[in-house]
Amino acid sequence: MPTIETVTDPLIATDADLVVVAAYAPASGERDDPAELGADGQLVGEAAGLDLGAELASMRFDGSVGSVTRVPTRGAIPAATVLIVGLGARESAGPTQLRRAGAAVAGAAERVTAVATSLHTAIEGLTAGAAAQALAEGLLLGSYRYATYRSDAPPFELESITIHASDADVAEVRSGVEVGAITAGSACLARDLVNTPPQDKRPPALADRIVHEFAELPVTARVLDEQELAAGGYGGILGVGQGSSEPPRLVELSYAPEGAERHVVLVGKGITFDTGGISLKPSTSMETMKTDMAGGATVVAALHGAARLGLQVRITVLVALAENMPSGTATRVSDVLTMKGGTTVEVINTDAEGRLVLGDALVHASELEPDAIVDVATLTGAAVVALGDRISAVMASDDDLAASILEAGTTAGEPSWRLPLASDEYGDRIEGTIADLKNVGGREAGSIFAALFLHAFVGEGIAWAHMDIAGTAWTKEARDEFGKGATGVPVRTLLAWLQGTA
Repeated sequence: MPTIETVTDPLIATDADLVVVAAYAPASGERDDPAELGADGQLVGEAAGLDLGAELASMRFDGSVGSVTRVPTRGAIPAATVLIVGLGARESAGPTQLRRAGAAVAGAAERVTAVATSLHTAIEGLTAGAAAQALAEGLLLGSYRYATYRSDAPPFELESITIHASDADVAEVRSGVEVGAITAGSACLARDLVNTPPQDKRPPALADRIVHEFAELPVTARVLDEQELAAGGYGGILGVGQGSSEPPRLVELSYAPEGAERHVVLVGKGITFDTGGISLKPSTSMETMKTDMAGGATVVAALHGAARLGLQVRITVLVALAENMPSGTATRVSDVLTMKGGTTVEVINTDAEGRLVLGDALVHASELEPDAIVDVATLTGAAVVALGDRISAVMASDDDLAASILEAGTTAGEPSWRLPLASDEYGDRIEGTIADLKNVGGREAGSIFAALFLHAFVGEGIAWAHMDIAGTAWTKEARDEFGKGATGVPVRTLLAWLQGTA
């Protein structure tokens, strides 16, 4: 990942290989009209003796968000090339457009060593710090490549990015860049964990890796092994993991800065590979099941970012790790599991395993008596049917908590939509036949049934929200700041929410 430096030198003085300037979609809204060059582009063009506006018109450049075009400087300024990037309509350009433009720049610059820009100045109505954060996030998220297992990694030569700021804004820009770099780095940590193939992140190994990630941060870690899980009554985690040759784990991470007045618990589903168990999935449905621990990766990465940012909020993270495999020891359909806290659950479908491990973790979370609990999970295909692969589902017992998470997602560029918990309408459908509960409630409203099941394990009076990221944790095609594969959603949402909570 390239480094980012903030300087006060004029942009035209840069010795970077590539200087990046902004353009906007035509104010007329007509596609045939030329894009409008930003102020930074006008200055660079004048210094280089180039009519960049005319260049845009001749190329019919439309200025749409993330569109790019190159103009050679022919030695007129130290930079060899001007890269013009579109921000869309000037009046609607904001942090999301800036983030996407930054990612486009990273993609266009992968074969050069150094880039310089002042794109953060191109957005009106946005503070210098907020603009710098969005730009840094886009540049770094767009630079992400996962090549650990490639014998011949694709070239990516971009090493350094220089942000040029005015003397008046430099401190604010530098602070925004730092926050953006930490936020993007945290999202990329989640991407790394999710992209790792399942043979290298089975529950004990992944637990060790998670603990290692916090070795240099003020975070304490505790890992419950299978004996401790049995002694503590974690029947859901043990039941899901009992078909695997690798035993389950529960990872607890604690960050408690002095003076923190609020305590939140983040709970993540950590199914390191999901075959469906005895209720076996078709093989094509298993192709992306290494992603079934994306909720766990999300909460781990969010805590990592929060600790690096020094947020003044106490955070506990719980990651329930298990591998859902079919075998002679696997949980059978119609088995009854006794969850932590004593609730019994009739297992109607072993492929509805995420809610079982989360149920145990939510009881554990509730025993800590926090101000709020947020769980994150790739939980239901129904969420994908309802909202697709770009919008996460949120269900909550508390309106204020739900609203703050939705707002944080908008700020972070990771949209979510609230679905009803609907306990009065559907609550009776999770009641078991021979046990207290059953782990599925039917084909309809599957995301709501899953959330109702989870809510049954949350302590009374504790504000709770559930994020279903089954559709948004992975993308089949690169788009905007998301490369193909793991997206890191919703790490940025949680960090934005935690910053508002602190």
